[in-house]
Amino acid sequence: MAPLDGITVLDLTRVLSGPYCTMLLADMGARVIKVEQPGKGDDTRAWGPPFLYPSAPSPRAGDPDVNGESAYFLSINRNKESVTLDFKHPDGRAVLERLIARSDVLVENFRPGTLTRLGLDYQTLAARDPRLVYCSISGFGHSGPRSKQPGYDAIMQAEGGLMSITGSADGPPYRLGVAIVDIVSGMFSAYGIALALFARERTGRGQEVDLAMLDATVALLTYQAGSFFATGNVPARLGNRHPNIVPYETFASSDGDLVIAVGNDEQWRRFCAVAGLPEEERFATNRQRVTAYDTLRPLVADRLRTQPRQYWIDRLTAAGVPCGSVRNLQELFDDPQLGAREMIARVEHATIGQLRTLGVPLKLSETPGSIKTAPPTLGQHTDAVLEHDLGFSAGAIAALREQQVI
Repeated sequence: MAPLDGITVLDLTRVLSGPYCTMLLADMGARVIKVEQPGKGDDTRAWGPPFLYPSAPSPRAGDPDVNGESAYFLSINRNKESVTLDFKHPDGRAVLERLIARSDVLVENFRPGTLTRLGLDYQTLAARDPRLVYCSISGFGHSGPRSKQPGYDAIMQAEGGLMSITGSADGPPYRLGVAIVDIVSGMFSAYGIALALFARERTGRGQEVDLAMLDATVALLTYQAGSFFATGNVPARLGNRHPNIVPYETFASSDGDLVIAVGNDEQWRRFCAVAGLPEEERFATNRQRVTAYDTLRPLVADRLRTQPRQYWIDRLTAAGVPCGSVRNLQELFDDPQLGAREMIARVEHATIGQLRTLGVPLKLSETPGSIKTAPPTLGQHTDAVLEHDLGFSAGAIAALREQQVI
């Protein structure tokens, strides 16, 4: 048994934030039916290269006439069923409404107002089914002066303050190496849906989950916002340096970079013992180290440059000083710890064969999640859902396909 067994999620989302949300729900047992545009599908199906093909490497892998599966799409759509449906067509709309009637949760990330014009907003649907949990993910939410504006991850990292505090002090602002706003928006949305389902067990009613990507970004600011509220000073970019803890950043060894994360004064004393630095009174407390950063950092940096990275990792770890190598993805995925934690999974894909995917990070002792199926091909489950869930005959399905409704 998984936590969300028996819950059906109708997924009207595309790109990253919504699909990431519904993937989290699917990993925990929810049945997720992903509705996609006929002939095109989720935008990310076309995002690449890289694309994966039925045989790897394929002699026609670069041929635009050969349809491959986007690695981007594959990374965020496991455990789902794909149904192609044009729900702007009257017959498609009728199919969609029957799917909604069978669903516990609907997730969408259209620009606010789009589904209202189609009569598919929360108020309209909740009037028919008060138990429906309806999650909307948008750039700025469904209220406020900017509610009608679209939202994109890079824009939210910029407008949400993240880029202003990311990058070197003397360089330009940077966005993170992954679409962190999309991802955290998906996480908050899945959290909100789980809470709404839990509340429904008590009240018997569903509710709307309104997630604004800007709100999710602001929520990430935590101690940076706290410092601003406390002092009124706008935080600056500090590179990999921590504004409140020293030393807590990246340093160069003789053969690569590592991170030292000295979180308290006892760890500092241990660090000094391993590094062969004197325990000077002027650096005894974190407050003193933060104040004397410009003096202290060169001393630490010069010492760490004298030995290879693994030399320091081994000795600092043995001494209980938090540290780690700056690893690339090859080094990361070679770590046996990931295997022990089942963070690399293998599933059989309908066209490309065995596929590696990331594992489920949340480990529940009694009702664990799992990866049961590979990401679907476009429309892979259309006929099965129409026939087995909605009772369509083979002839009726063929007629819908002839009209390009599916």
